[in-house]
Amino acid sequence: MFHVITALIALYVTWRFVWPLAWPAKAKALLAAAIFLAAEHHLVTRTFFGTMASPEVPAAVLMVLGWAFGALILLALFLFIKDVAGLALSMFSRSRGRALLSCTRLRAGLAAASLVLSALGVWQAVRLPDVKTIEVALPGLPQAYDGFRIAHLTDLHASRLLQADWMQAVVARTNALDPDLTLITGDLVDGTTAARAADVQPLRDLRAPHGVVAIPGNHEYYAEYLGWMQAFEKLGLRMLKNENMAIERDGQTLVLAGITDSAAARVDQPLPDIAAAMNGVPPSATVILLSHRPVGAVRHAQAGASLQLSGHTHGGQILGPHLLTQWANEGFVSGMYQVGNMKLYVSNGAGLWPGFPIRLGRPSEITQFVLRAAPPA
Repeated sequence: MFHVITALIALYVTWRFVWPLAWPAKAKALLAAAIFLAAEHHLVTRTFFGTMASPEVPAAVLMVLGWAFGALILLALFLFIKDVAGLALSMFSRSRGRALLSCTRLRAGLAAASLVLSALGVWQAVRLPDVKTIEVALPGLPQAYDGFRIAHLTDLHASRLLQADWMQAVVARTNALDPDLTLITGDLVDGTTAARAADVQPLRDLRAPHGVVAIPGNHEYYAEYLGWMQAFEKLGLRMLKNENMAIERDGQTLVLAGITDSAAARVDQPLPDIAAAMNGVPPSATVILLSHRPVGAVRHAQAGASLQLSGHTHGGQILGPHLLTQWANEGFVSGMYQVGNMKLYVSNGAGLWPGFPIRLGRPSEITQFVLRAAPPA
């Protein structure tokens, strides 16, 4: 279905941008072919160079492909807005509406803007994420955890695009925060354990007095899920899969719970189970829930979670179209939300899938939480 949608986008751009050009037919045919190649490059890389989730081609090639694909998506969006505006204007002035619909200079300007913005978006996507610090007050938080610092990583997506040197820089920046606890909410890798062996090694260097705890995201299920769970444990990550654990500080307890991802169905592994994840947790406990996707937050709040940390959305990646991602994730896309008695934080993520390496107005992040005790609600 994905490839059908991208083909339709290429058809629309060919119809509304390429066909009206005052170029020779051969030149227009070559441009149209380039547009369709950009639109279907995932199909090509999936067929000949790895998988859809993990195209095994050099980083420079992935950046160029991402730039071309991103430019195509942006141009289609800009042309659609122009066409809708032209049709709306035609209702009041037919001549002005037609002029807007057929304006050659405007089409050229939109194409140039798409190319420039896509290049900027690729740079934003692959740069080292900045640290975002948030104080979060949790009613009932034990006093021993007032000022407790948590580093939150998500959507690292180790791949041929984001390789070992990038991962090492993220780990160094995270460790520099000197967190009490580091949490990772899934999508650590894209590819097989053999292909990513070197790229995930820096995760071994993550340091926090109360450990490094993680959960799987949907991309962990796309290649060698069981192998990755073993590999992560060997790297020193404590994987929570529909279970919980307690940490102690000055004789007081904080509970960490984690659930799996719905992509588990594709490899016959346990689906997310909030009841199992909360099994045995006292009703009065403060619980930090790790859930890769923000969906299900209402159920998680009802189950007794105090704070849910999620990723998956990448913040929507592009400001404006991010509203589609928000709609697809029960209204949650980026930042802090209040869901019943639970706080939900959706991180934009540190990295992203190499098949669409674009960020515009939705920057990557390493999130640092400073917990604060608050009076009961």
